[in-house]
Amino acid sequence: MRTPRTAAMPFILITVPIDMISIGLIIPVLPALVGSLTGTQKDQALWFGAVTFTFSVANFFASPILGALSDSYGRRPILLVGFCGLALSFFSTALATSVGMLLAIRLVAGGMQANISVASAYVADITPPEQRAKRFGMIGAMTGVGFILGPVIGGLLGSADLRLPFWVSGGLALLNLLYGYFVLPESLDADRRRPFEWKAANPFSSLQRLAQLKDAAPLVFVVGFTGLAQFVLYTCWVLYTTFKFGWGPRDNGWSLAVVGIVQAIVQGLLLGRILKMISVRRLAVLGLVSSTIAYTLWGAATQSWMMYAIIVVNILGATVASAIQSIISGAADAKNQGRTLGAIGGLNSLMAVIAPALGAPLLTAVSHLPKGDWRIGAPFYFCALLQAAALFITIGQFRRERRTPQSLTAS
Repeated sequence: MRTPRTAAMPFILITVPIDMISIGLIIPVLPALVGSLTGTQKDQALWFGAVTFTFSVANFFASPILGALSDSYGRRPILLVGFCGLALSFFSTALATSVGMLLAIRLVAGGMQANISVASAYVADITPPEQRAKRFGMIGAMTGVGFILGPVIGGLLGSADLRLPFWVSGGLALLNLLYGYFVLPESLDADRRRPFEWKAANPFSSLQRLAQLKDAAPLVFVVGFTGLAQFVLYTCWVLYTTFKFGWGPRDNGWSLAVVGIVQAIVQGLLLGRILKMISVRRLAVLGLVSSTIAYTLWGAATQSWMMYAIIVVNILGATVASAIQSIISGAADAKNQGRTLGAIGGLNSLMAVIAPALGAPLLTAVSHLPKGDWRIGAPFYFCALLQAAALFITIGQFRRERRTPQSLTAS
């Protein structure tokens, strides 16, 4: 008979991809659903930005609260509440009849969705330290699988019925809830729990750790700029391709799947081989150059197939986050690795909040232009500027690092 701890890891490896599939299902169709509840493309872009912003803000403030609650009351109840909240939010979205109703639903959904972070804490509870990197990698792989399959399935379902993906997503979340209720044991023993403190639930507190990086502090701006560009891309991709090329849920689902496949291949297969040929610093610079060009070309693309071609060619761009994170990790004190990387995660979460507030207005401003107009790419040109700024900061930082040892030697 299997022990509860043995049974827990297979549950996590099953529930994470199901969770990501259910979330990925709605990505190609949510903008179209907002469009069905509004009148013009301008209103669609504006209100989709509001819906995305509402979810991101709620998630930013609620995630550390749910994490702190899981430290106090255990992982299992928080995971089950999250699955229940997801199921209800998906079913409610399928029934939404107004933008106001959709805003309220996404506010609640963002406040209850911290499943991946709590699942990671669950894995840390049941895994010896020497095996955690391997198991976190397994979670990352399962997350990638879910994100590849989700948009494709959502696009296919959405092309048949715009609200069908939300019903299916709700069913998958409900399946996770039932599976967790009957199978999932608690991972956090009572003697390892700690009282809930609002200080620990402050989403801005972790960002203070970034000040400890000292000489590598400029790279924090690189993380912020590249993260902001990525989230603006996520916010605007579906509506941009809809406005410029007339894509529907199916086309957007396939394009997002290609993004996921390229990311998985680069991170899982190519990154290690690339780093054997060039240094991580050179890779960071080349990746930022590639990303700057890619964002510019996405904005200027005149044919649908160009979007796919740019995704595939921008291989080095998919390495930027890992390269910069590696450099920052090396600059951090050995005793503060976890906190430093957690602060990087907090900074990226903040960028996810800011992105809709910037990307959606840019798209709204050009939504009236005819299909194929190069100016519709305004959000992507903005992303290119962010990447270019990150590139100049990175080059300047690396030059300072090279001069510092020379100065010390001369002294």
